[in-house]
Amino acid sequence: MQNTATTVIALCAAAALLLVAPLVTLASRNDNVVQENVKLIVNEFVTDIQNTGVLTNAKYQDFEDKLAATGNTYDIDIEIQHLDENPGKKTTQANYTKIGENVYYSDYTTQVLNQLNVGTTSGTGKIVLKEGDRIVVDVKNTNETQAQTLKSSFLSFSNAGQYVISASSTGMINVNGK
Repeated sequence: MQNTATTVIALCAAAALLLVAPLVTLASRNDNVVQENVKLIVNEFVTDIQNTGVLTNAKYQDFEDKLAATGNTYDIDIEIQHLDENPGKKTTQANYTKIGENVYYSDYTTQVLNQLNVGTTSGTGKIVLKEGDRIVVDVKNTNETQAQTLKSSFLSFSNAGQYVISASSTGMINVNGK
């Protein structure tokens, strides 16, 4: 009788393992595909801004829509570093073409979104950048993916606080925006 119970338990465990392992593998592969798509979307967004020198509300909304199409929710961090050329500094004899050191000042996500009229009525809806400015975009998923859910429920892994899908891109503006 004890052998029969052990056999039944072993069969149930094997059946569950045969069912769960492919599901976890498939969900993990899906996360990998989404990860690559998110990287591509972020890189395209930054490259577009680099090559045009302009960030508009429409570009940002399109960026958000493309990210939402992946089926996850994301925390988007944007930093725009504006070049503040300071011609008042003294020059050295060795580098007579350079007038002074360049200093950057930054606008962060909330300031950028306010200027783009995202969720507000103030701002211009457009940020014009000049050559030498920099943009940094960082994206992280905020919801739990299917792979995370399966791993935590069936395999007792804890992914609390870990981002599975994230992407970051930085670029220097190539042209003056108009």
